[in-house]
Amino acid sequence: MTDRQLLLATFDTLLQPERFKDYCHNGVQVEGRAQIRKIVSGVTASRALIEAAIDARADALFVHHGLFWRGFDGRITGWMRERLALLLQHNINLFAYHLPLDAHPDLGNNAQFGRVLGLAPLEGLAGRIGEQSLGWMGGRLHGDAFADAQTLARHIENELKRPLTLVDSAQRAIKNIAWCTGGAQDYFEAAIAAGADAFITGEISEPQAHYARECGVAYLACGHHASERYGAPAVAAHVAQQLGLEHVFIDIDNPA
Repeated sequence: MTDRQLLLATFDTLLQPERFKDYCHNGVQVEGRAQIRKIVSGVTASRALIEAAIDARADALFVHHGLFWRGFDGRITGWMRERLALLLQHNINLFAYHLPLDAHPDLGNNAQFGRVLGLAPLEGLAGRIGEQSLGWMGGRLHGDAFADAQTLARHIENELKRPLTLVDSAQRAIKNIAWCTGGAQDYFEAAIAAGADAFITGEISEPQAHYARECGVAYLACGHHASERYGAPAVAAHVAQQLGLEHVFIDIDNPA
């Protein structure tokens, strides 16, 4: 068992949220009971995840996508009321970390996603791209370059067990690979400038298809949720072990 403030301090020390300009509050978003034995981790603080945390008798919920974002108008109605009511009724703490969870060099979304796909970043600044250096740049950890973007796409689909969207006009070997989990389509231009042969992220918007065709850099969108399933359980498990707490990851399927 540990108290909420020690758990918060441990998360903050690990993830260093003060380093980031973010779209939300990182840390405790909803206060629950002061003493914590069990953490449930997940990607998004949806009603389904909150209900699963209740069934698991969690004292704290640790997520990547919390409840409160920039532009929130403050009204507690509809789905927001339902989610908050469940958390408050069952006295569950909600911890949310957005960009800090993406960025952690070992346990974060990009690090864990790279490991799942067998990718490794370049050393130092060469291994980071984009705003706040959140994007990663590297290549295949073992073996030669991928023969082409289609081969890379099949590899990703096999690892994630889901189809992806590929835009590719180059038809060439893929050696230099950039990636950034979630909705990081705006990082594509930075990946192109850094010399990537391919860019992997969760989502694609209308402009990126044109950039891929015109610049000869493959674009692979494999799902926002699918690319961000790995950071939250890695961090929560690490902290739970450090503090002697119980932890369980609950994955709520999301096709997006």
